[in-house]
Amino acid sequence: MNKESMMQYVGKTIRVDRGGPESRMGKVLAVFEDYFVLLTERDGVVYYKTNHIRSVTESSRDLLKLGVNIPKNFEYKTGENFVKLLESIRYQWIRINRGGTEALEGVLNDVSKDIASLIVKEEVVRFSMKHIRNISYGLLLEGKSGGSKYDESNDEDENEEDEGSREESND
Repeated sequence: MNKESMMQYVGKTIRVDRGGPESRMGKVLAVFEDYFVLLTERDGVVYYKTNHIRSVTESSRDLLKLGVNIPKNFEYKTGENFVKLLESIRYQWIRINRGGTEALEGVLNDVSKDIASLIVKEEVVRFSMKHIRNISYGLLLEGKSGGSKYDESNDEDENEEDEGSREESND
C-alpha cells in the first residue's frame, strides 16, 4: 500500500491485514509519506509502515466499530516520514511490531535511516528499520464502557496508573 491508496481511509474504521499478530482494527487518523496512524481499542495509537501492509478491509455497511471515545482535542505525534516520527518520540517507551518473535518493547534510544536502537532492560538492541512493521508509544484512550484501555499481554489492569503517569511526564 502507498500513501495515495491509504488516503481514502482517513476517518474510516478499517482492519489492517486479515489475521496474524500484526492485524488490528482501528480508525485511520492520518496518512504520511511512508506510514499511517491507526487508533485502536487495544493498543491505542499504532503507526503502520505502508510498505508492510498486505491488505485493508473496510466494511461495505460501516459495520466495523471502534470501541473508544476520541476526545476533540486528541493529539498524537507525527513526522513527515517514519524516521522523523521516531525522532519525535526518542527516549519514550515504545513497542515495535505487535506480536510474534519480532515484537520488542523498550525505550527508543537512537534513530537513523537504517537502524533504531532500544534500551531493553540492561541491553541496547538495534533493530533494522526495514523490519519494523509498526510501532506504538503508549497513547491510550478510554473505552466506551468508561474504563481505561491498556492491554499488556492480555492483563488489562497492569500498570494503568504507571502508564498514565508516564504519559504525563512526556508532555
